[in-house]
Amino acid sequence: MNPILPLIDKLSSQNLWHNTLELKRNEYLKVKGSIDTNLYLVEKGALRIFVLDEFEEHTIRFGYKNNLIAALDSFLSEKPSDLYIQALKHTTLKVMHKDTFTNFISESAENTKIWQLVLESFALQQMEREQDILTTSPVERYNRVLKRSPQLFQEIPNKYIASYLRMTPETLSRIKKS
Repeated sequence: MNPILPLIDKLSSQNLWHNTLELKRNEYLKVKGSIDTNLYLVEKGALRIFVLDEFEEHTIRFGYKNNLIAALDSFLSEKPSDLYIQALKHTTLKVMHKDTFTNFISESAENTKIWQLVLESFALQQMEREQDILTTSPVERYNRVLKRSPQLFQEIPNKYIASYLRMTPETLSRIKKS
């Protein structure tokens, strides 16, 4: 079971969200070098988290309806991040400050356990993704992501999915047609 869903339910039932934020298409929620210790719940729309090197953008994650999203490195360390978070379409987010979230987590052993499961799930997903990128073919990466997250292909434009899968948009298009 996905541990994020019980966490979202508990956060929403306790009305811990501070405010709502709207982003226009292509607007940035966060840019490299900034500190962002907020936690966000995507109510509608879609975002991508990416890094930028001298030559290209590398998409790391996506967020769409009912996903929690954060610049996790900045959220945890309270230091500037190398990450960018950009809206891919008009997006509405609920916002929670870190201190509110931290208080919620420390209220009970159950809340702490849910957060631990979320972090474990995230770490395992990242390990699986890194292994995919290093050891599998583009077709295998596409099929695994399609199986794991079919909604991704309905919410996110192909050029960003291609970046996430570490392939060109043309390669993704060929794979989808075959």
